Amino acid sequence: MGLRSDRRLGMRRRPAALIAAAAIAAAAAAPQVAAEGTLRVCLDETTPYSMHHGKDGGGFDMMVADAIAKRLGRKLEVQWFETEVDIDADPVTQQNALMSDGHCELVGGYTLYRDGLGKPGAATARMPSYEGMKPGDRRRYVALGTMVPSRAYHSVPLTVVLGPKVADRKIGGIVDLQGIALGAEQTTVADTVLMNYGGGRYVNQITHVAPGRNELLPRLELGEYDAVMLPLNRFDIYRREHPATRLKASGFYHRIGFNFGFAGLSTSKELIDQVNAAIVDMLAKGEFVALAQAAGVTFLPPREPEVLEHISIFDFYRD
Repeated sequence: MGLRSDRRLGMRRRPAALIAAAAIAAAAAAPQVAAEGTLRVCLDETTPYSMHHGKDGGGFDMMVADAIAKRLGRKLEVQWFETEVDIDADPVTQQNALMSDGHCELVGGYTLYRDGLGKPGAATARMPSYEGMKPGDRRRYVALGTMVPSRAYHSVPLTVVLGPKVADRKIGGIVDLQGIALGAEQTTVADTVLMNYGGGRYVNQITHVAPGRNELLPRLELGEYDAVMLPLNRFDIYRREHPATRLKASGFYHRIGFNFGFAGLSTSKELIDQVNAAIVDMLAKGEFVALAQAAGVTFLPPREPEVLEHISIFDFYRD
């Protein structure tokens, strides 16, 4: 997550016999979560703050997980996985299934949104593709547990990025985008904000691109439009991968955004309490700022509320 605009929560209910069989199979097949003295964390290699290349890995979320493990006197072990792009796939239940099947104790870089926590709407789910996955695991359903959040350790809001032609323009809010050619990924949260602001004031200024193709910032670089709105972590990664970029952060952060933390199962309450204590102390001491600088990303502290209950329709009409 980075920031996911679409959430497909819940799956079709399955017959009771199949659910029971899945639970038995999961218990029999579940690996040991972690050897003594280790902390096993699942990280999604498709998100902006997690990077996995063969045996190597990195990114802000991995650095945070490693720092937490050291505070707990453990060694970090990462279970890499990949979010499915299938329209019927539900990242929330897939990550739940990974933990419920014993592949990790926590999921890192987890979006703290109420719909992605608690007791899932489905009793079972299949796991996403993960490192070390066996062919039979792709078809196996896992009985799900109840997801609980840790404290948040950073936030990612929507932001405005400026192209070379307007790089010096002061942007204190969406109201300052008047007269600027805008780009947006169609049907995303950012697109909804721009399309609805001021009763549709900017509708005729927007050029839409298809989401999921990473075209938005490269086309801004080419001058096809002059400014875009997108999650801050997307621009962080683009800037790191393109150090000579002429694009500029506006410094404006929209009210819509998400906090990120860890998620675990309710059966891991003691571990999550320990993680929470570490996060609170690290925030107080500014340690996440240093980790973000080392990872080449922008750190913003968590916003209130830590777990977002919902996005109000009124947030789409305001700065």
